[in-house]
Amino acid sequence: MLDRTGVIFCSASLVLAMLVSAIGFSLGALPPETIRAAKAPMPPESLPDIDIPNFGQVSIIDLMGYYIDNPPAPAGAPGASAPAVQRFGGC
Repeated sequence: MLDRTGVIFCSASLVLAMLVSAIGFSLGALPPETIRAAKAPMPPESLPDIDIPNFGQVSIIDLMGYYIDNPPAPAGAPGASAPAVQRFGGC
């Protein structure tokens, strides 16, 4: 059994931890308008062009069209690329 001092210490520690968590979350959370903007779909015409190294600027519409015309091969199909090798269990 805990004595009175132990109960007070545990209760105060729990309240302090919750207070620090609430303050940290409010400081680290994105503003609501940013979250709303991230959830709203954008038309591909409004997205900027992408700079592909050794190729140049490509529009999103062109990339989408290329992907639709040339979908990736299913795993194990002839001509499919080998899966990436994981060298260690980190990130």
